This record gives sequence, structure tokens and C-alpha cells, in this order.
Amino acid sequence: MDSLLALAADPAAWVALATLIAMEVVLGIDNLIFISIITNKLPPEHQERARRIGIGLALVMRLGLLATIAFIVRATTPVFELFGHAFSWRDLILIAGGLFLVWKATKEIHHNVDPPAEGDMFAGKAASLSFSSAIGQILVLDLVFSVDSIITAVGMTPHVPIMVIAVLVAVTVMLLAANPLASFIKRNPTVVMLALAFLMMIGMTLIAEGFGAHVPKGYIYAAMAFSVLVEGLNMLSRRAQARKTAIGASGAN
Repeated sequence: MDSLLALAADPAAWVALATLIAMEVVLGIDNLIFISIITNKLPPEHQERARRIGIGLALVMRLGLLATIAFIVRATTPVFELFGHAFSWRDLILIAGGLFLVWKATKEIHHNVDPPAEGDMFAGKAASLSFSSAIGQILVLDLVFSVDSIITAVGMTPHVPIMVIAVLVAVTVMLLAANPLASFIKRNPTVVMLALAFLMMIGMTLIAEGFGAHVPKGYIYAAMAFSVLVEGLNMLSRRAQARKTAIGASGAN
């Protein structure tokens, strides 16, 4: 208890907490985009429950990884070398997750551009099968994002209580933003393609990180922010054109 009080009285700890919360929220957005796209494929009555389960799994994984902090620290230690590059468990997880994300985004883009006649990839005779498929895919990406999130936390502060608070705040933000983000994506079909492009870019970044090529996150998020700005302008333009068309039609009548 004394150590926690001393930590609470340390200004540097509060700065570390604020910085880590910001980093965890940003990393959580990537996770949330994937959850939103996947759950929007489910029947409406299952979507909110799947989002809550997906975010709940993300919280459990992050807290579970914090409980095994010694293993997480060792996860960056090389376990084998290939073609002159040493790979750690973290590298392998990032590469596998990145490949899965690229595959998933590519398949979804193909489905949106050229929908198959037999229905989409989650269509099935049993709703439970679709639900379990969605949860399974969310689980895989939750693991990848959780490992990246906790390793980021370990690199920023040695204090586990600060990490726990930052994770709890970030997951709470994810929980609050889940339904509004999913509804926004559902109402704006062009945003789905933009989000899938983000997922593909994030997947390639994870693969690059796994092979030892550091990609500054600032460049990634700056590109994403610029793309969102352009898409926002396109949406305003389409709405203005729709209003103009509606006014013209009413005037003609």
C-alpha cells in the first residue's frame, strides 16, 4: 500500500500513466476496427453481444499477460536465427497476426468488390456457427494486439499498477466506442473499404515489425488521419449533392 501511495505522489508516474493511456487507446482503435467489421457480418441480434465478448476477451488477455510480465519481457529474447535475423516469440506472433490480418482484409475487400453468389463468408445454416466463427477470428487478433499492447506498456514504464490502470481505461474506451463505431461503419459503406485498407496496412506493419523493420507509428497514424479527413470531405460532398438533388426534385413537383 505504501508503494502505491508513493507512486500516486510521483508526478513522473502520472505523466507515464497519461502517455500510456494515450498509446493504449490508439492501439485499441486498431483492435476495435477489426471487431466492428467482423461483428457487422453477424445477424443484428448477435452483433452487440459479440462486440462485448470480443472486447471482454481483449481485457482478459491483456490482464493475463500482465500477470505473466516476466514471460512478456523474455518474449523479446531471440529464440532462433534465420537468414541472419534473430526471431523472438514476439516477432513470430506479430508475423502470424499480420499475415492473418492481411488475409482477412484481402478476403473482405474481394467480397465487397465482387460478392459471391452463395452469400458472404459468415453465412451459414446455423447462426451459432457464424457467431463462433466471428468470436474465433476476434480471439486471434485480440491475442496479437494484446501482446503488442503489453510489450509497449513494458517499454514505457516498469510499474505494473500503471499498466493495469492504462489497460482498464483503454478497454473501457473501446467498450464505449464499440457500438457507435460499428453503426457508423454500417451506415457508410465506403468507410468499410477504408477500414479494410487500414487493416491491411496494419497487417503489413506487423509483418515488417516481426522481421525487424521498425515502422514509426506516427507515420502510420498520420496517413490514417489524412485518409479519414479525405473520406469525411467525400461524405460531406455526397450529402450536399443529395440535398441539392432532393431540393431540385421537390421544386420540379
